[in-house]
Amino acid sequence: MSAGPAGVVTTRTPLRVTLGGGGTDLESYYRHGGGFIFAMALDKYIHVHAHRPVFDRRVVVNGATLDDADPSAHPLVRAALRRHDVVDRFELASLADIAGGTGLGSSSCFLVGLLNALHAMAGRRAGAPALAEEACALEINALARGIGKQDQYMAAFGGLTTLRIAADGTVAVAPVVLDADVEAAFLRHTHIYYTGLRRDAAVVLSEQNTAMADAGSGRHQQVQDSLDYIRDLGYRILAAWQAGDLDGWGRMLDEHWQHKKRLSSRISWPKIDALYESVKRAHGVLGGKVIGAGGGGFLMLFCPGDGTALQAAMHEQGMPRLRYAIDRTGSRVLSATPLDPP
Repeated sequence: MSAGPAGVVTTRTPLRVTLGGGGTDLESYYRHGGGFIFAMALDKYIHVHAHRPVFDRRVVVNGATLDDADPSAHPLVRAALRRHDVVDRFELASLADIAGGTGLGSSSCFLVGLLNALHAMAGRRAGAPALAEEACALEINALARGIGKQDQYMAAFGGLTTLRIAADGTVAVAPVVLDADVEAAFLRHTHIYYTGLRRDAAVVLSEQNTAMADAGSGRHQQVQDSLDYIRDLGYRILAAWQAGDLDGWGRMLDEHWQHKKRLSSRISWPKIDALYESVKRAHGVLGGKVIGAGGGGFLMLFCPGDGTALQAAMHEQGMPRLRYAIDRTGSRVLSATPLDPP
């Protein structure tokens, strides 16, 4: 979009689910030999509405004046506005289909949507690679959040996608194209349930980052070996999807979960471990994992049967099923109206 500055902009940006290679997108790991992510953007979104008022010179975020807030509040908003030299006459409201802190990459999703809106307000069209790297620069470098690069890239690009991350941080993005019936079968049998728990991904990832950053630590080799295995398993998971090997995907999902739990003591907790073993025995679940960094959020389970009994059992545990499809577009500007003169 290059039709001139806009006064009101609405963007829509997808949340994501990691299918393979989770954790290998952190710099503490990929700088030693590269990372690999296979992920899926969901048709669940964060909507950002940005407005340049005519007379009101305040900066307002979700109804509250930014200057009146605690200086530590809204760090992503503050960083994005500084980068785009927005100091006044700005109002922002955001709406999320799913709450943050649930393992679906919501912070980066919000930031990518906000940056997309700021570019549109200035009359620019921002491509997905530029949006993703700008979000990484702010969130990982400027704000020093101990997270990886997949969330920003998946929010910007969407789709069923692989990310190959070089040791220097360069990301090669490629779509994964499947036969429609094969893709539908994977989605039908891959259930996602909400556990009701929320957490900060950076906190959960801190143990992994600390271990990887200190080669002399007692856990460094264990964490690196687990991530090496998870990266290689990510390629095997991709191959299973491309071959239409549903049961292979389910078994590798279990394999992934067992290795992922070795990364940090915060990734799982006894209730989920017990529930997971129970549904494997009672409902034929082949594999599963907590989505995202772990510690809460959504539980992914692969069930080769019709899944009716599993869904009922999870409902009894207070864990509703999330119905989803794949988002194909990534972050989009849905509307932009011309800027009124000040």
